[in-house]
Amino acid sequence: MSNDAPLNLVVLISGEGSNFQAIQDAIDASKLNAHISLLISNRADANGLNRARRAGIDCTVVKPLKGQPRSEYDQRLIEAIEPHAPDLIVLAGFMRILSPLFIQHFSGKVINIHPSLLPAYKGLDTHQRVLDAGEKHHGASVHYVTEELDAGERIIQSRITIDTNDTASTLQQRIHQEEHVIYPRAIQLIIDQKRA
Repeated sequence: MSNDAPLNLVVLISGEGSNFQAIQDAIDASKLNAHISLLISNRADANGLNRARRAGIDCTVVKPLKGQPRSEYDQRLIEAIEPHAPDLIVLAGFMRILSPLFIQHFSGKVINIHPSLLPAYKGLDTHQRVLDAGEKHHGASVHYVTEELDAGERIIQSRITIDTNDTASTLQQRIHQEEHVIYPRAIQLIIDQKRA
């Protein structure tokens, strides 16, 4: 990658694709020197596919086959991604845990966004768990993906104060807004590091 060439991204989604949209919006606004060469969903009905098609981005669906081992599915993902030679693979609401095969193949090139202030509250149901624990703050983290769930090096975090009237639903909405801000920033930080 030359110093001024856009960072080549492949984005993986499972649903609405709002974090993908935030990244694409930052690219369109010239706030992020990147290009999304492919968007992959594991679900054919994911609305994020429609968002990507409207933006003129190549899309493909890699659906899991019934009874297929995770490593076989991930091999199909690798085969879909490889022709695009991404600099970075961005998990944007991709609701599958990737196998060691995939993570080793793209070592150091896969990032994810997680709705908590990692290393606290790895895994699922983070909004309810922070409320149940009586936490004063919550947030979102962008991190590199490693074989250990939600344990890779953190790139950026955003912290919010939990209000007394917050519910899991209101926290989810508030954190989602934070995610849309920090995910493009995290990618820009990676770009800046590569050019330093």
